[in-house]
Amino acid sequence: MKIVLTGANGFLGWHTRLRLSALTNHEVVPVTRDNWGELGSLLADADGVIHLAGVNRAETEDEVELGNTGLANDLARCISLSGRPLRVVVSGTIQVDRDNAYGRSKRTAQNTINEAVRTVGGHFVNVCLPNLFGEHGLPFYNSFVATFVRATVSNQDPQLVDNDVELLHAQDAAQSLIDALELEVDRLRPEGVQTSVVDVWNLLQDFHLLYMPVGELPDLSSKFRVDLFNTYRSGLFPSYYPIALVPHSDARGSFVETVRCRGGEGQTSFSSTVPGITRGEHYHLSKIERFAVIQGTARISLRRMFHDEVVNFDVSGDDPVAVDMPVGWAHSITNTGNDTLLTQFWSHELFRPDAPDTFSEPVHPNMLESQP
Repeated sequence: MKIVLTGANGFLGWHTRLRLSALTNHEVVPVTRDNWGELGSLLADADGVIHLAGVNRAETEDEVELGNTGLANDLARCISLSGRPLRVVVSGTIQVDRDNAYGRSKRTAQNTINEAVRTVGGHFVNVCLPNLFGEHGLPFYNSFVATFVRATVSNQDPQLVDNDVELLHAQDAAQSLIDALELEVDRLRPEGVQTSVVDVWNLLQDFHLLYMPVGELPDLSSKFRVDLFNTYRSGLFPSYYPIALVPHSDARGSFVETVRCRGGEGQTSFSSTVPGITRGEHYHLSKIERFAVIQGTARISLRRMFHDEVVNFDVSGDDPVAVDMPVGWAHSITNTGNDTLLTQFWSHELFRPDAPDTFSEPVHPNMLESQP
């Protein structure tokens, strides 16, 4: 299918585009503020739409209402003009029945788009989402979790108001949106994890106390812990890396502890790489993966998917460090020396051939490079 994805540069848009790229053969047409004016022509030969463009917060309530209803009016008009029986999936919210600017505008937007879809004989699905969290969320905008991550890595102590909350990771939300493209339903309501504001804050503090000093990994025995830890790590990259490892040396040589994890699965492997050869060139959706060079010299390179800048770390076995790969970033390691490179790899889960969570992607397609 050819899928038009609105709001492709936003928080949920990036996660949805990432998952579409990794797990489907759909042709994805990203729509952002830069090409919103081309929406009509982009729908001309499309099969479906995932509509994520919207306004979560603004300085005034009018900006929120007019923003969401205006985007919906634009999309509805383009759908009607296309005359195509499109499958249209809209990201809804559990706040849709609340009498606030966000809830009212999302409700109006859904009704407007649904009416246009019906006029062309298409199919409309509202995916009603609870509170979202995940990597690269904007503090004070996308999620209180993103705000907490910012406060945690900045060693700030925000004033907490505790409430029960249902949290859904953005990748799980993205999967529901993708599923809705083919399901014969009018509404989906994916369920998140029931927790509380204070519990989230306390868990982030636990992560920080372990991980910040020497890269010790916390208990990763549940999906929610992995998702929240990955969200926390995204707030540290790239400034926190590489992680300095501590050699313990005596007359016999040196001993270096490369991975220390408090719980969950784990798998360690190592590779030898001849000079000039690159390994990796892939990304993950949830896997936590650590690289530690044991011998030789190498360059570890990373690029966030759908972005241009490449981040490089030059590392050596003489000065042992670890770099943990953020999810959604293509990464590679290249032997830059004259001798064989020995690298240790660790991931938080056992390798499963039926679900490897590894998707090919070059790191360097003529991209701008930077050194953190």
